[in-house]
Parts: sequence; C-alpha cells; structure tokens
Amino acid sequence: MSRRTRSTLKAELRKEEKSSPSPSVSEPSPAGPTGPAPLLLPDETAWQDWLQGSHRESSGVWLQIAKKNAEKPSVTYEQALEVALCFGWIDGQRKAFDEQHFIQRFTPRRKNSMWSKRNVDKVMMLTQSQRMTPAGQAEVNAAKADGRWDRAYSSASVMEVPVDFEEALKENNEAKKFFDALNKTQRYVFLWRIETTRRPETRKRKIDEFVDLLAEHKLLH
Repeated sequence: MSRRTRSTLKAELRKEEKSSPSPSVSEPSPAGPTGPAPLLLPDETAWQDWLQGSHRESSGVWLQIAKKNAEKPSVTYEQALEVALCFGWIDGQRKAFDEQHFIQRFTPRRKNSMWSKRNVDKVMMLTQSQRMTPAGQAEVNAAKADGRWDRAYSSASVMEVPVDFEEALKENNEAKKFFDALNKTQRYVFLWRIETTRRPETRKRKIDEFVDLLAEHKLLH
C-alpha cells in the first residue's frame, strides 16, 4: 500500500470516528440498584389514583409514609392499608427510611394467602361504605369460596391460646413453663401457625411437635 493510500485511509477513519455518536450512558435509577424510588404521596386520594391506574400491572411498590414529627404530611399507614384492600392489595414489610419517614411495602394479594381478622373487619367496613372495587371484591369472594375468610387469624395483640394447645401444654409442665415465659412475639409465632392450620390432623400433629420443642426450650423462627 502506498504512503498516500495509507494517509487517505487514516483520514477517512478519523472522519468516521468524529461523526459516529458516542455510546449512550444510562442514568441510574433514583433508588439505585435495588429498584425504583419509594412513592411519596400527599394523601389517600393520591394513593387511590395511583392504584386505580397501576393495581393490575404493578407487582408491588414501597410507599414512603411520614412519621408524626414530619414537616410535611403524607398518606398514613391506616389510610394506605384501607385503600390497598379496596383494590385487592395487602401490606407487607416495613423498613426504616429517614428521620421523618418509614417505607411500607404494598403488593397484590398472593393466591391462597391467609386473611387476618383485622383485615376481614376492615373489608366489612369498606363494603358498607361502598368503597370496594371489583378487584378487591374478587379477592374477598375467592377467600369466602375456599374457606380462608372464615379461617382468618387474629393479630398478635388479641390472639388467645387455643383450648387444644392449652390442654396439651398442661400435660407437659416444662413446656408450659417455658411457653408462659415467652414474650408476645415469641408466643405469636406458635399461635399463628396453629390457628392458620386447616386440617384437624395436621393441627394436632403441630401441637404435639410444638409442645416437644417448648419442653426442650426451643423457639420457632
């Protein structure tokens, strides 16, 4: 190849490099690699509007909720939960966020998920107020059809020790002493698993297993 030809080729390559667009650099998402930023909404109407447009397509969202000392108010947790139930959604994990907010996870209710008595009571109130949407009512109808509505479990603050579990504990003094010494959260883990068991034979087997665990001073996690 002649010197002139090589010079011409280099010039053409430099021209192409200058005219070619530089690679695009995507901006990081507001929440970084973990996902979209939490939603910060001023009131329950804004939350209702968001769910109205997104409850079918979205797989869940973190809602940023103002604490009592926050400079600017937001939708409250109780308001957010009621609106979520209207659309067939449910609350989940809660996390710290900053000095003025925490974040609360809301997602569509999973198929065959259990209902709490608290939410059953809320839905009854929402139904009377004619606030339920077709999506929310569909979840209620499904729970009533397969028995989950009637098997709704109590919250930790009001759940009592069932009679059959209490009788089993009385037959094992070591297990009863250990259970009675547990705090409310530790006790609730046992009680919730018993109360949400459908089949009588499975319930009895669990009670026997739990009594044995408690007699050995072991906890459920």
